[in-house]
Amino acid sequence: MFPTPVQKSSPTVRLSYQAFLPVALILWLLPLIAVMIFSIKPDVDFTSGNYWGWPSSFEGFTNYGLVFFESAMPRYLLNSVMITVPTVIGTVALACMTGFALGVYKFKGNLLIFFMFIAGNFVPFQILMVPVRDLTVDMGLYNTKTGLVLFHIAFQTGFATLFMRNFIRALPFALIEAARVEGVAEWRIFWYVVLPLMKPAIAAMAVLIFTFIWNDYFWAVVLTQGPESQPVTAGITSFNAQYRAAYHLMSAGSIVAALPPVLMFFLMQKHFIAGLTLGAVK
Repeated sequence: MFPTPVQKSSPTVRLSYQAFLPVALILWLLPLIAVMIFSIKPDVDFTSGNYWGWPSSFEGFTNYGLVFFESAMPRYLLNSVMITVPTVIGTVALACMTGFALGVYKFKGNLLIFFMFIAGNFVPFQILMVPVRDLTVDMGLYNTKTGLVLFHIAFQTGFATLFMRNFIRALPFALIEAARVEGVAEWRIFWYVVLPLMKPAIAAMAVLIFTFIWNDYFWAVVLTQGPESQPVTAGITSFNAQYRAAYHLMSAGSIVAALPPVLMFFLMQKHFIAGLTLGAVK
C-alpha cells in the first residue's frame, strides 16, 4: 500500500536514487543560480546578448552597491517590513482568538461561522481585484501601507483560523475543564492555559504568513504605486528603464528581496517543523 523506503530497496534503486538526487537538486536550483549569476554580470553583457555565458567581468560589488545606495531599494525593503510585520501580528492574534472560540465553545451555528471564515479562501483572488481596489479608493486607503496591511489581515485570517482551530481542538480538553472547575475566567484560560500550548502552531503560522506577504506581488501592484508605499516585490520593477530592463540590477534586487524569508525560515525552522508535525503521531 505504501512505497518501499529507499533504504530497504534493491541496490539498483538506491544507486539510481543517489545518482538522480543531485541532478534533481540542480534542476530545482537552476533558476536561482541563473539569477545569482545575472546579479554579478555587467550591463554590457546583456546589451551584447551574453545572457547565459561566463561574465565578461565580475561586477557583484558594483551591482549590489547600486541597489543599496543608488536606488530606492532600502525604502522598498522598509515598506515590506512595515507591511509584513503588522500583518503577521494581526493575523496570528485574530486567528488565535477566533480559533479558540470556534475550537473550544460548542454552540449552534459554530460550523456556519467557521465556514464563513474559510469561504474566502476558495474564491480566486484575481476576481477580487476590481472590488478591492474600488473599496480602498472609497475608504481613502489606496496607495497606503495601512490599506495593504488591513487587506492582507482580512484575507489571511481565514486560512490562519482554520489552522489554529484544528490545532486547538487537538489539545487536551481536560486542561480547560480543570481550569473552569477552579473558577478561572475564560480570558485567563485562553491566555495562561491555551496560548502557551499554541507556541509551535504560532511559530509555524508566523513563518507561513511572513512568506506569503513578503513575496506578494499581485496585490502590491494593484493597491500601491511609487516608493512611498510599494513593497520590495513591486519595487524591483523600478529598475526597468523606458526601452530596456536593467537585468543585472533586477537580479541583484531579487536576491536581496529573497533573503529575509529564507533567514526567517532558518531561524524558526525548529518551531516551524514542530508546529506542522505536532499531533501527527499519538
